[in-house]
Amino acid sequence: MANGSLKALKVGAAHSVIKLDDTFAALRQLLAAHSKRLTVIVDKPGDYQVGSPTMKDRIGRPLFVAAVQTRKNYVSYHLMPVYMRPELLRTLSPRLKKRMQGKSCFNFTTVDQDEAKELSAVTKAGIAAFRDLKLPWA
Repeated sequence: MANGSLKALKVGAAHSVIKLDDTFAALRQLLAAHSKRLTVIVDKPGDYQVGSPTMKDRIGRPLFVAAVQTRKNYVSYHLMPVYMRPELLRTLSPRLKKRMQGKSCFNFTTVDQDEAKELSAVTKAGIAAFRDLKLPWA
C-alpha cells in the first residue's frame, strides 16, 4: 500500500469514528428522553443502558430495557420491549426494519430525522408496554 493510500485510509477511519460519535449522541439523546422513569445502568462513552426501576432479572439486577452502544462500524440501538411485544414492529417502515439485526436491535452508521422520529415512537410505545410485563419468575 502506498504511503498516500495509508494516510487516506487513516483519515477515512477518523471521519467514520466522528460520524459514529454523532450517531451515538443522537440515539442516546432519543433514548434518554423516553427513560426518565427508568434506571440508568451504564452511562459512559459509547455505552448507555437503562433498566426497570421496579422489575428485576432472575439474579436481582434491574431488568434490561434498552441500550445504545457503539460498535466497530455502527451504533446499535437495543430495544427489548419489541422482542417481548413483537406487535410493536408491525407499524415500522421498511426502511427502519431494514436496520434490524435480530429481534430487538437496530444498527445505524447515521440516523436521519425520519428514522429518529419513527424510532422515538416505537421506543415510547415499547417502554409503555414494558411496564405491564408479567415476569414468569416474579
